[in-house]
Amino acid sequence: MAKERIILGVDPGTTIMGFGVIRVIGNSPELVCLDVVKMTKLSDHFLKLQTIFERTIRIIDEFHPDEMAVEAPFFGKNVQSMLKLGRAQGVIMAAALSRGIPVMEYSPKRVKQSITGNGNASKEQVAGMLKTIYTFKTAPKYLDATDGLAVATCHYFQGELPVNEGVEKKKSAKKSSSWESFLKNNPDRLG
Repeated sequence: MAKERIILGVDPGTTIMGFGVIRVIGNSPELVCLDVVKMTKLSDHFLKLQTIFERTIRIIDEFHPDEMAVEAPFFGKNVQSMLKLGRAQGVIMAAALSRGIPVMEYSPKRVKQSITGNGNASKEQVAGMLKTIYTFKTAPKYLDATDGLAVATCHYFQGELPVNEGVEKKKSAKKSSSWESFLKNNPDRLG
């Protein structure tokens, strides 16, 4: 009997965060969930970060992923936007690590390349290819959702183990991992 893996893919954002959850049994991925977390009504950046953390925890608790893949912020001209996206990504990763979920990061170009074969593909091209892979009829209202699904699918296609694979999955959400334990299990993350 083939082992089941659940992969959560996240496209970080401070206005809309997209996510997709896939189940992999053997060599067959199937779509479990495709959605967004909207923060359009929140104006305070710190409140947005709190919302991102809390909603990520809820998603993890609902779907129990074995692994998380996150899209890395792309280099842009607006430093403030990069800083905000980096904070959002950090909060998402912290939520996963707080639940003992290993995390892997992929560049936007690598995600697009793995889905469409073209690292410069548009969001619409990525969504179109995902519709073919998972056979859903209509793309969601927000392409951030398919971007999150693309990150999960990219992780599946890459077949890579997350960089923090040594982090032991927690038995209870109430337990917390110490920094000593994290550093012991991830010596490559030092300095």
